[in-house]
Parts: sequence; structure tokens; C-alpha cells
Amino acid sequence: MIDASFMRRIAEAAAVETLPRFRTQGQVTNKLSSGFDPVTEADRQAEKAIRSVIKAAFPTHGILGEEFGAENAESSHVWVIDPIDGTRSFISGVPLWGTLVGLTVDGDAVAGMMAQPFVGELFFATEAGAFYEGPRGKSALATRPTHRLADATLCTTTPALFKDGMRQAFDRLEANVRLSRYGTDCYAYCMVAAGHVDLVVEIGLQNYDVVALIPIIEKAGGKITDWDGGPAENGGGIIAAATPQLHAAALELLHDG
Repeated sequence: MIDASFMRRIAEAAAVETLPRFRTQGQVTNKLSSGFDPVTEADRQAEKAIRSVIKAAFPTHGILGEEFGAENAESSHVWVIDPIDGTRSFISGVPLWGTLVGLTVDGDAVAGMMAQPFVGELFFATEAGAFYEGPRGKSALATRPTHRLADATLCTTTPALFKDGMRQAFDRLEANVRLSRYGTDCYAYCMVAAGHVDLVVEIGLQNYDVVALIPIIEKAGGKITDWDGGPAENGGGIIAAATPQLHAAALELLHDG
């Protein structure tokens, strides 16, 4: 059974590997021959720890991780892992990174968690709903009822990721919201679920960047899809919104022209 206690076990296992390495000036490896896509020992060791917890509890389930790929991927139940989402923040000493672990059943994201151990916060979704645990106690997650772009706070990792016509589309959207913030990675989605942010728009995501966040957004009352309004599980361009009405308004503006 996927419940709060299992989400905590995953988060704790990952934190054992990430926290001691945060703000320690550890070695950073670039995964790209052109450009910069960093990976650290914390990424690799955290994923190993998460895989160990999952295998012990669910030996027949599949696993797909950013650092070590897929195993038993033909299973109907597949766990999708990003041990440190926001590695650039991690290596910069900024606590806007998180451990993402999500479960898909026949391709649909049904449970997920985002843990930020440095500030002691856990956001997760199970069959029972979406929840927060942290310094302010425990509570259910709920998006805020924002319907108009003019009232919305928008987050994205950086506008520099949007190229050509996509950049024009993002600029058009940004010009119509109340406030925009950059560099928030997975944290932005959890802030939508918690009712502090209204809209996240990103491009070029991998499945491990978003699968864990889909149930958190949806069970908190929000809507998350790709830029075509389809399922978000495969990544790509992603729109997460506090309400279906806001999602529709953002989607329309992104495709305008």
C-alpha cells in the first residue's frame, strides 16, 4: 500500500545521502559534451537509496530513474525517480531543490512526493489525497481559486529555455499575469498545490521531472497537462494551474497567434 509512511521512508532514505553533501563543495560532473547538465554524488547515491527502499517493499514493480535508467520497465507499476530535481540549485547552495518520486500504473501517475530535507518539508499525494508535512505541522494541500490570469502568480525555471516562437508565447503569457518568479524548479508545483502560486509553465521536461508532481497538483484541486492539453506524464512542455479555468486561459494565450 502506498501511504504517508512509505513516502516518509523514501524521503528519509534520500535525505541520508543528500543532506550531508549539500553546501559542501562536492565534485560536480557535467553529463553533456556541449552545454552544462550537472550531476553529483548526491544524485547517484540518493537514487540508489530510493531504489533499495522500493525494491524491498515492491519487488515486482518497475523503476525508472534519471541516473540509472530503467529496470523491470514492462511492469504495470513503475516508480519514476529524480533524486535531486534542481541540481543547479543544489550545487549553488540554494534550497530550491527536491527529491521527486512518483508511481505510475499503466502509464498514469497515481502517487508522488517531493521532499526538501534542508527545510524539512514533504509534499505528497496518495489515494487518500494530497498533503503537506513540515515545520508548520501537517495539513491537506489545496490550490487557491484563481481563475483569471490577471490575478495569477506564474513560475518557470528560466525564460531562457523557451526558444523562438515558444519564447514569444511565454512572454505573451507573462505580460498578462500579476507576478512572475524564476528558478523554482519542482518547488513551484508544490507551491501551486499549497495555494501560494497559481501557474507553472515549463518546456523540455523529462518524465522524471514531472511524474511525481502530477498527483500532488491534481489531488490538491489543480490541473496539469502538456502544452497540447494532453497527459503530462511524458514531460515536454508542461502547464500546471490552480484551477481548470486558469489552465484554459493560459493554454489559450500560449497558443494565440
